[in-house]
Amino acid sequence: MDPRIEEQLWHDFHPNMMVSIQSWLMPQLLPKYAAQIEERIYVEHTEPVPARQVFRPDIVIHTEAKDESRTQSARAAIAEPTILTLPMPTEQRERYIAIVSLPNRELVTVIELLSPANKRVGADGRHEYLRKREQILQSAVHLVEIDLLLKGERLPTVEPLPEGDYYAFVSRSEYRPAVEVYHWRRDEPMPTIPIPLLRKDGEVYLDLQAVYEQTYERARYEARLGS
Repeated sequence: MDPRIEEQLWHDFHPNMMVSIQSWLMPQLLPKYAAQIEERIYVEHTEPVPARQVFRPDIVIHTEAKDESRTQSARAAIAEPTILTLPMPTEQRERYIAIVSLPNRELVTVIELLSPANKRVGADGRHEYLRKREQILQSAVHLVEIDLLLKGERLPTVEPLPEGDYYAFVSRSEYRPAVEVYHWRRDEPMPTIPIPLLRKDGEVYLDLQAVYEQTYERARYEARLGS
């Protein structure tokens, strides 16, 4: 995993990686299942970046005054404002993969590729993600979470996570609260992880290293990333 992607082009990498995951899984899933890219939308309230300096209005309106004393009094009563910045809510869109059974399109498995906002302590993106996560964990839907980010708060587990730089969590609905945790260092190849389906159909497999390499090459990240 090239750590420069996290710093420079994660907003570009995330949707490209999701498409690659979908393309990798579809031949294994059809004709009983399909992988479709879905999107959730939420509003995030972020603290604005402080301005370099506080500025004052540079337009002054002069009027001819008949009564100098009244003019001076009026000027004294009008305060000059300080111009600051309001924290503005922004709409955020996050993509995930939903594996559905065919032809009834029942949701079977959700695959998440974590974004920085999902790991930022106190952020709306993390609160929203953990809320959706809890809904899935209380359902009969399998959940696969892939964390290819070095920074940020890790996903919560009861026991401490094993040492690693990157993680993949496979939560099978029938075995909860147990979760399979795959972990590896940044200089190690990514693992192949199982993607569970309905119990009668077992699972398919996602080769994270192969999918990442396909994405990296297709999007020409080596040429686009700075040092």
